Amino acid sequence: MIGRYVDPTRFPAVFMAVRNLSRSRLRSGLAGLGILIGVVAIASLGMFGNVLSLGADDALGDIGNQVIVTPNADGGIDSIEESTVTDIKRAVGDTPAVPLRTGGGLVEHGGESTATTVYGIAEPAAVYTAADGRVPERHRQGALVGANMAEQLEVRVGATITVDGQTHRVVGILQEVESFSPVSPNDAVMLPEDAVGDGSGYDQVTIEANSGEEAAAAAAAIESTVNDRQERVDIFELSSITDEIGTFFSLLNSFLLGLGGISLLVAGVSILNVMLMSTVERREEIGVLRAVGVEKRDVMRMILLEAALLGVIGAAGGVVVSVGLLGLLYLFAPVDLWILLHPTNLLYLLLAFTIGVVISVVSGLYPAWKAANERPVEALRS
Repeated sequence: MIGRYVDPTRFPAVFMAVRNLSRSRLRSGLAGLGILIGVVAIASLGMFGNVLSLGADDALGDIGNQVIVTPNADGGIDSIEESTVTDIKRAVGDTPAVPLRTGGGLVEHGGESTATTVYGIAEPAAVYTAADGRVPERHRQGALVGANMAEQLEVRVGATITVDGQTHRVVGILQEVESFSPVSPNDAVMLPEDAVGDGSGYDQVTIEANSGEEAAAAAAAIESTVNDRQERVDIFELSSITDEIGTFFSLLNSFLLGLGGISLLVAGVSILNVMLMSTVERREEIGVLRAVGVEKRDVMRMILLEAALLGVIGAAGGVVVSVGLLGLLYLFAPVDLWILLHPTNLLYLLLAFTIGVVISVVSGLYPAWKAANERPVEALRS
């Protein structure tokens, strides 16, 4: 079929390669199918692992940019004092450090009620934004309601809610936070800090950095200044979690690519067998070519081109099938389209295609060398 589109006068080597492969279409097709399966294994497994990694990064969001400071409970410290908060803010400089008081309460509105987490916060605008209404720089009165809580109780800006018997007017509905965070505002209510707890201290301080490196520097600064004489606080740098997750997915991708590589090696052995069988069957023909003056390098080029054609056709088919599998993943799995279209997935397709072609050519080296070094007299005599 392919030979119909190859001009033998312009591309004699390609024409010969296509003709020779067409002699045993079933054997050539099975060898190409082996390459196709190997390419699909590498490309699809690599892309699926990459999709998992990108999805995890998206779910975690900016968690790696946070540092959570809590009282050193092992040292008998139950809360973070105001002076300690001042030391923490001085240590981190311009990076926002927001102290929080944490409690629980029954929230009521319009005849509906639910138990939820209640945070006392003085500077919510440093870390949160409003989907409706406003988030005050200094939170002195009113309530900020999380997105999920507002939807559940059908709360709007300007309405009033009751938290443990105390009435508060809603000044803002918080923007939904899609990433994981130890402080989750989506299902919570935020009040002025004096409205939560007994006012004796804070339960934690959240540092919101611009990057993981900045978060690590802030954690180190707190450790060296606030805890220089006494372990007053525990410091939890959340970038360590994201680093471990990233390491896990890197190992997973390597493992999946290794599995796909085994499939391609098996396909390479299949191509080696096809090329060897082809050279044995065409021994007399190759002897004639050598006898009429065709040089060794031309014979090698012809055999290698046959192997390369098998690799290109099989690898191209593998890429098409892999893209189709990625489309099925989008249709039947809760995966965002931007994750599937991420440029790194294209790299896995190119990698799988390249490896498929290279393994095919390498598999054809020995048969090509054997055919080129066949003595014409012995080939014709056989």
